[in-house]
Amino acid sequence: MTNLIIEKLLARSKRTDMPNFAPGDTIRVHVKIKEGDKERLQAFEGVVISRSRGPQASFTVRKMSFGHGVERIFPINCKVIDKVDLLRSSKVRRAKLYYLRGLRGKAARLRDVETEKQQPARS
Repeated sequence: MTNLIIEKLLARSKRTDMPNFAPGDTIRVHVKIKEGDKERLQAFEGVVISRSRGPQASFTVRKMSFGHGVERIFPINCKVIDKVDLLRSSKVRRAKLYYLRGLRGKAARLRDVETEKQQPARS
């Protein structure tokens, strides 16, 4: 009985406007910021380093800001998120990219999926 009620509540609050993204993708999250009685949008752009599944799913985005790594955890069904833009997809072989925390500069680059395509043979 309570399971049905919980499922109905979760289905009502579930978001359908989120793009499909995975760890390694670069995304821009537009977050609603409240300043007094005004509200504005602020973009947080970075690499998705982890994603959890389930009814209370969340994802972690990491970016470099003035030489310091900044990570932010966003719940998928959070009302603070206005929209999510998928900017770039990368090929990774891990589900959690926590090793990026220890890398800097060129070492922290990820290989884009678009550059993986074979170049046509010249004749």
